[in-house]
Amino acid sequence: MKVIKRDGRAVDFKSEKISIAIEKANTEVKGKEKATKKEIEEIIKYIEDLDKKRILVEDIQDIIEQKLMEIQKYNLAKKYIVYRYTRALVRKQNTTDESILGLIKKSNRTISQKGDNHNAVISSMQRDLIAGEVSKDLTRRILLPEKIIKAHDEEILYFHDAEYFLQPIVNSCVINLKDMLDNGTVINGKMIDTPKSFQVACTVMTQIALAVASSQYGKQYIDVSCLGKYLRKSHEKYTKQLESKYKNKISTNIIKEIAIDRVRQELNNGVQTILNQINTLITTNGKPPCTVLLLDTQEGDLYKEENAMITEEIIRQINQGIKNEKGEYEKVVLPELITDTKTIHKILDHKFDQGKVSINLEQIAKLAEKNEERFWTLLDEKLEICHEALMYRHYALLGTPADISPIQWRYGAIARLEQGETIDKLLKDGNSTLTLGYKGIQKAIELFTGEESNKEGIAFEKNILKILKEKIQKWRKESGIDFII
Repeated sequence: MKVIKRDGRAVDFKSEKISIAIEKANTEVKGKEKATKKEIEEIIKYIEDLDKKRILVEDIQDIIEQKLMEIQKYNLAKKYIVYRYTRALVRKQNTTDESILGLIKKSNRTISQKGDNHNAVISSMQRDLIAGEVSKDLTRRILLPEKIIKAHDEEILYFHDAEYFLQPIVNSCVINLKDMLDNGTVINGKMIDTPKSFQVACTVMTQIALAVASSQYGKQYIDVSCLGKYLRKSHEKYTKQLESKYKNKISTNIIKEIAIDRVRQELNNGVQTILNQINTLITTNGKPPCTVLLLDTQEGDLYKEENAMITEEIIRQINQGIKNEKGEYEKVVLPELITDTKTIHKILDHKFDQGKVSINLEQIAKLAEKNEERFWTLLDEKLEICHEALMYRHYALLGTPADISPIQWRYGAIARLEQGETIDKLLKDGNSTLTLGYKGIQKAIELFTGEESNKEGIAFEKNILKILKEKIQKWRKESGIDFII
């Protein structure tokens, strides 16, 4: 008989472990309340006579409690329950000490290998990472069911939000910069009026980016097409100033040339402000705001010419890079740029993403051991665990008051809710998403078909993607939440 442990391992049944557990409880009681050696042997025999090929360790413990009660060892049964509970607490003891001390001592390799945006030496980053370790620990021990944690530990799925799950904050969002610039906003309790020039609009944009990034943990997407209006404002301002000062003194064409020169200089300065601020400002997460600029000039855009100029200047300066501490130009990591119109429209379809869970197709393929029928069964089973994990992310956000992040929920970045109002209505009906990610599809295909490019491999991949799409459509229909891949 195999015993299935809490971590999923299958081990051989060992009767002596039952004897040891009951004897430990025996030491806590007196006289007739103790179980005799014969009574312990009878309990063990009962379990063995069940003749099961596999049995959960929890089921064995339930049987022991039941049998102790049947032979009227009530006090002993209570002691055994206490023993069982104490062991459970030991298993779930706080695990943050080692990871946090390892972080401070620079020996926590998992954290130190996170990349350039996670410099664990810097104190502000250490503060965020320490908070993340605490959140992960509480998430593992208290906030999520054991089966989700087990699936995460076995690399069947990846629960992306563990470091921030303790707080009701979202993954990523599309900042409604147009609303915030056109109608004004509030940052740190201070009113920010509508800008009157491109340079000021760029500065306000970076202030917004910093404030939003400090209130979430993923990317923020900004459609910069709303900046064209402010570049035109600058152009009109310069033209008006020049006409007022030099009318009838110099030709209209020269006034136009001077105005456009000043606009180009402001364009250069404004874009430089964006790049410098995004790469030098530090959020409460201890790193620069993870910003993605959406660059798309559309037909019918009233400011199409200005936006084309802005896009061109952003790309030029991104390609040029910014100076490092030695004064040498180096590649710009942030912001990221997206220029594909189809991708931009897809991003702009929703206001924010609640959270993400990814399924590891390679790991499922390994568990299936080249049995294709078992692969599809496992895939279905593990996708349901992913669904449950995503719904936990959703439930964690329910009831969140807008005041938790005013820049997002009250002052326009995502919405303009009233003070004290919850964000619940934005969690459904197309306002937001829950993301099902996937990884290891190529390796999964190779394990079953040998190559990704052969007919069997292509068909296998299509079937996987078809199932993923069908699942999210089913979940969407059931919940009213926009699940996406």
